[in-house]
Amino acid sequence: MAQIPFLGIKHHRKKRAAVQIPRKSFFWCTLLLVCFAAFTFSSRGFHPWRPAATTALPGVKPIVPVIETVQFPDETVVFLKYPPSTPLFTKYDLYCLYLNPNSSQPPESVENDELLGQQLVRCPLIKPRGVLTSLSVKSTGYNLSIGPSRRWNSLAYEAMIDRDNTTIVFVKGFNLRGGKQSDASKFKCVYGWDVKNPKFVLQSDVVSIAQEVVRCNTPVSILNNPQRFVGTTSNMNQPIKVSVRMVGKEPLESIARPKRRLQLNLPGQKQHEMCVCTMLRNQASFLKEWIMYHTRIGVQRWFIYDNNSLDDIDDVIKLLSMDGNINVTRHVWPWIKTQEAGFAHCALRARDVCEWVGFMDVDEFFHLPTGMSLLDILRNQSRSSNSKVAELRVSCHNFGPSGLKHVPTQGVTMGYNCRMIAPERHKSIVKPEALNSTLINVVHHFHLKSEFRYANMDRNVLVINHYKYQVWDVFKEKFYRRVATYVSDWQQHRNVGSRDRAPGLGTRAVEPPDWSSRFCEVTDTGLKDRVAQMFTDPNTGKLPWQKSLT
Repeated sequence: MAQIPFLGIKHHRKKRAAVQIPRKSFFWCTLLLVCFAAFTFSSRGFHPWRPAATTALPGVKPIVPVIETVQFPDETVVFLKYPPSTPLFTKYDLYCLYLNPNSSQPPESVENDELLGQQLVRCPLIKPRGVLTSLSVKSTGYNLSIGPSRRWNSLAYEAMIDRDNTTIVFVKGFNLRGGKQSDASKFKCVYGWDVKNPKFVLQSDVVSIAQEVVRCNTPVSILNNPQRFVGTTSNMNQPIKVSVRMVGKEPLESIARPKRRLQLNLPGQKQHEMCVCTMLRNQASFLKEWIMYHTRIGVQRWFIYDNNSLDDIDDVIKLLSMDGNINVTRHVWPWIKTQEAGFAHCALRARDVCEWVGFMDVDEFFHLPTGMSLLDILRNQSRSSNSKVAELRVSCHNFGPSGLKHVPTQGVTMGYNCRMIAPERHKSIVKPEALNSTLINVVHHFHLKSEFRYANMDRNVLVINHYKYQVWDVFKEKFYRRVATYVSDWQQHRNVGSRDRAPGLGTRAVEPPDWSSRFCEVTDTGLKDRVAQMFTDPNTGKLPWQKSLT
């Protein structure tokens, strides 16, 4: 592994004579510094770095580092980093300031990313050609400088150090083929506080690269201290970044800081038998039914990747988390057209605590016609003589609007009961320990290590009810933007015949006159009947999630 010298240190410099400081002066200087530090950083002392939004002091400028700024098609996301235990901003504490025209707008949202310890401020784009210049703290009028914006589609945006000490980098900009491994020898990984400056970087070999996931050999100096380069100048003493470049070309811009977030010493048995990963946008009104139902049939842990929601999803998740039987966390994932990468990222996180993980959407429900639970299925699989099965592929039945024109108040499982006859595609439950190191996936399933294989589930034992074509007001939201990298957006005039589109609908979000009766070939009330039996309150006749849908 080749390493490029960094930090500009020249070993032939002459040693300078040491400056002699009298012992008595040294003692008093040291005592003064210690007292100042104790006063400044005491939990009861003066905190000049606390945001003025919650601890405003007259004449005191808040010191809130703006880590990065990323430009998306319809918004700019500003990443803010705070010292630990610092009060955080809300969307009501800030203004987004623009140039051309000179104006201000409230942010669309301010998100707390607990996994990375930062906040994301989402500022809308304004026309004509409004350029975001800074964030203003309402209570004091102080402006937080945001610096230059990076483009979302040419960027190393996430990174983590894996158990084997390789760095996994999530990137956009190489436009590699879906489902295929690319030639790793054509790429290099780059580490440094400024990945564009060849004088101050470390370089390493790429182990594998596929789709938007790159695995790099991590330099020893980064493993010893993944948070910082120990430099000779103050501006270099900051968290490092990692990026990827094609041989002979410049690296991608980067906001990805490698950090070890994965366990090294794992317990003998995983904490959970069955977990679920999903990526969603503006699905808060459907989340309660989906999670409560699947919790009852065996899902023990939930990883929610929130892809730029503007509804009250955070409140719904907090409410669900108050139930002692529901373990759900939300991870802010602003990266658009990255579902495959997001699932790979989630698989790595879930691998430490989950024996099996299902990857599915909020409009997809596991249905077990025999009345078994998911845990029954998984335990039977574990007792099977063939221990090399590490993926269960579950067929999907696509349901239509079922004659409805309004969102069913009892929930999707009770409201939609008419579907197409033939199943279409599948979703998978996988053992994350068995995934190929490239983490290649096509949303519906992952690539496994060579010694493992998949098994198709009997539809009489386990099937997915995919409520794909709901009432028009719900379905039309799909026209906004698809989350999968290798799936065309609905309004793009390409791949019109793809199975990822509604048959015969075209590229315009215009409701067909017969929409409510489409995709109805056979009545199927199997899941509806089971849900009614499991969840109906005998006193009120209502289901526990109805209140959130009315």
